[in-house]
Amino acid sequence: MPLKLTRRHGSKYWYIRGTVRGIAVDESTGLADRSAAEEVRARREWEILQASVFGRRATATFLAAAVSYLEAGGEARFLRPIVDHFKATMLEHIDQAAIDAAARKLYPGRSPATVNRQLYTPIAAVLNHAHRIGLCERRVVARPAQPSGRVRWITPIEAERLIAACSPHLRSLVIFLLGTGARVSEALYLQWPQVDLARGHASFLATKNGTDRGVPLHPRVVAELANLPGREGAVFRRPDGAPYAYRDHAGGQIKRAFATSCRRAGIERFRPHDCRHTWATWLYASTRDLAGLMRLGGWRSERMVLRYAHINVADLAPAIRQLPWGNSGEGEKIAPIFSVVRGG
Repeated sequence: MPLKLTRRHGSKYWYIRGTVRGIAVDESTGLADRSAAEEVRARREWEILQASVFGRRATATFLAAAVSYLEAGGEARFLRPIVDHFKATMLEHIDQAAIDAAARKLYPGRSPATVNRQLYTPIAAVLNHAHRIGLCERRVVARPAQPSGRVRWITPIEAERLIAACSPHLRSLVIFLLGTGARVSEALYLQWPQVDLARGHASFLATKNGTDRGVPLHPRVVAELANLPGREGAVFRRPDGAPYAYRDHAGGQIKRAFATSCRRAGIERFRPHDCRHTWATWLYASTRDLAGLMRLGGWRSERMVLRYAHINVADLAPAIRQLPWGNSGEGEKIAPIFSVVRGG
């Protein structure tokens, strides 16, 4: 029999009940409005008919694929606006053009890195899942081109000048950023329960990569935090004592004050996020431990931390100075090496 709308005792929502081509349906529409529920009923009946004739792929929607992806343990972060955008769009209609159009609508003017992380990556994850369970053909999602990673760091002497130039409310935050490698958002929204001064440890929850991360605190950071007032709520606060307002892109809250401090310190082209680059550069120069740097900084790929190895080459200076070049009589020693390289 065709599907019909019914109401159950005690529920304000309409339910869909009936059997179509041998498939029994008994499910809630989640809607109290009958006309809206009727649209859901008609679409559900059409989907069953189409699937029975042409197969599951003919009726697979992005919404259904996203729900299945989440039920299988997929990452929910950034997915909500994408689901709201595509809703019941058939998977076969979600091609590269549709994805690029969604990027322009949902994230206009945002950086390629942001759009890639918040839109292209989640969509690709849902489509890959849909392919694995047989809802669509395998799809390759082209990503927006991204510029090479920018690495700007300062020396410890420059860091001291910057700290000295900071206003009191910014000083503690800058010391924390330089001493922990925290992302600006991780620091601005850090709560006191996440800080253990006795153990010298801070925990960053639900970070940019969707995971929790802990970092040991340098003694100077511990001393600075110990002098902050209060032990409840936000660790770092605005000059008026209020916590920093939450923003999707943290850093704007301190951009002007940070730029003023840099100008006073005579430091050019240095942004709040560059404190993280500085910490990573210092740490690698001290330890030469890429695996440890990757773990402490919360990077997921070695490619992200290799850039700090590429710019830290001071330890190779002695080998460069020992090259037999420019010293009297040394040319004869190196000539056989060049002949071997040339195959002579």
